[in-house]
Amino acid sequence: MDGTLVQSERLKGKALSEACSYFGTEVNIDIYKAVMGESWEVVTNRFFEYGKINPDKIEFDKIFKEVYEKLIQDELELSNNIKQLLDNLKINNKKLGVVSSASLWMVGQILKKFNLINYFDVVVTKEDVKNHKPNPEAYLFALTKLLLPAPKVLVFEDSFAGIIAANKSGCDVIAYQHEFNKNHDFCLAEKVISDFDEIII
Repeated sequence: MDGTLVQSERLKGKALSEACSYFGTEVNIDIYKAVMGESWEVVTNRFFEYGKINPDKIEFDKIFKEVYEKLIQDELELSNNIKQLLDNLKINNKKLGVVSSASLWMVGQILKKFNLINYFDVVVTKEDVKNHKPNPEAYLFALTKLLLPAPKVLVFEDSFAGIIAANKSGCDVIAYQHEFNKNHDFCLAEKVISDFDEIII
């Protein structure tokens, strides 16, 4: 979802940075570039490390949520031509799923904002798994829910951790490149795109 379905990676980095400033430190949003796609614990710990803070994690998450919810409503946009791709896939009776390391509240708000809930046959979030990307558990869980074998499934990912997870699950992967992930390793992807109009159905 993040960085593929919607252009959220910069906004998530911004929200993390603003939450850190609440605790008296400044952390550049670019820190998020290296850990995007990883578990929330890995992401927040990297920000805490750079900011040299040890905040109460419940309070930090609360501040982050307040900031990010506003950014979702005010600034979040769909990725280029993703809506057209989704429409074409549904017309061709393809099963669709969202597999995200994000919390259910984030995924739910984003899908609701863009009226995308009915496009997806399965939605997997942080709460559905014990092991997060780069572990393949989330993708394996989605495959079970979709009743599809991995060779029949194509995954779109924007992070190194996500590509590893999808690859380990046995799925082919297309990497979606944007301003926030240009330094990520896409060598395991079948193809790298920067706009969803590059996909022909």
